[in-house]
Amino acid sequence: MMVTKREHWDEVYRTKAANSVSWYQPTPEPSLRALEELQLPATAALIDVGGGASSLADRLLERGWFDLTILDIAAPALDVAKARLQGDAGRVAWIVADVTEWRPGRRYDVWHDRAVFHFLTEPEQRLAYRHALETGTAPGSVVIIATFAPDGPERCSGLPVQRYDAAALAVEFGSAFALERDWREEHTTPGGGRQWFQWCVFRRR
Repeated sequence: MMVTKREHWDEVYRTKAANSVSWYQPTPEPSLRALEELQLPATAALIDVGGGASSLADRLLERGWFDLTILDIAAPALDVAKARLQGDAGRVAWIVADVTEWRPGRRYDVWHDRAVFHFLTEPEQRLAYRHALETGTAPGSVVIIATFAPDGPERCSGLPVQRYDAAALAVEFGSAFALERDWREEHTTPGGGRQWFQWCVFRRR
């Protein structure tokens, strides 16, 4: 029986502690550092695509951000974040959706994606993602994205991934997005493994 993407990710978060999955970060330092270097105001509207149980929303709320949206295909992942935020969960917009099937109802100043895009191994999936991205951003919007680097893992959570360097990501995003900055990050998993990520910051033209 074929397992859907949603069923796969729901099962991951039902059977594993959020702080035990390979992509877990105690604090989302690379994301916070990128936002600080961009000197974005706390009034900026930010969407975290695939944000799941990440603590990025927690840290941004602490810094005075208030227009935050977290999108994830797995409702159980968002439930973890909501439970952790307790009363502050109401200050965040939560969307359960597959980004390749989602149509944004508004535009965001910041589109943040740590480790969703690299799961899109089929061209039509990436085309659908870019359509959502272009609908959900405007000229001047910032896109912060992280994927596995060329020397990163070939699979994650039992699924194949597409690995990228900065040049390959720039080709995928096309001429509507200008690459402003890129760097590599060595992520240490909860189990002590090492994974190389490629980070890029784009600006919508």
